Amino acid sequence: MMNGVQKKIAIVPCSGIGKPYGTVSRVASYMVTEDYRSEFTKLVPLALLVMGDEGYGRIIAESPAITIDGCPQACATKMVLQCGGTVLRECSVLGTNRNHRDLKPQGIAELNEDGEKLASELAQEIIAVIDACGQPSKGGDHA
Repeated sequence: MMNGVQKKIAIVPCSGIGKPYGTVSRVASYMVTEDYRSEFTKLVPLALLVMGDEGYGRIIAESPAITIDGCPQACATKMVLQCGGTVLRECSVLGTNRNHRDLKPQGIAELNEDGEKLASELAQEIIAVIDACGQPSKGGDHA
């Protein structure tokens, strides 16, 4: 609960098409919004924010966001702020990869095993942020 009202947290992944770190960002966001915390999150596509989609712009203006940036340009974070949103946490694929240097993500349309593992590690970081906000966990689904 935030301010007495339970709001969904917007998850805004990088749209780095054609780059493994962008794919890791999107896969992690799907894990969070579809598998682990679907009832507490809403996926917001960065491309639609850039294009000025009113519905997603409203979601960003009204809900806290967790951004997932695939590179130092931090496009997801910058766009959420430009849309008047509040960034609850900035997550970085590169930052997560620094903590798991043994993982070498490859692939664009489909990640290799290391890319999938990195996406899972990133998803766990995001889940920890969501749970710290007072959103109840579903119990035992941190895998």
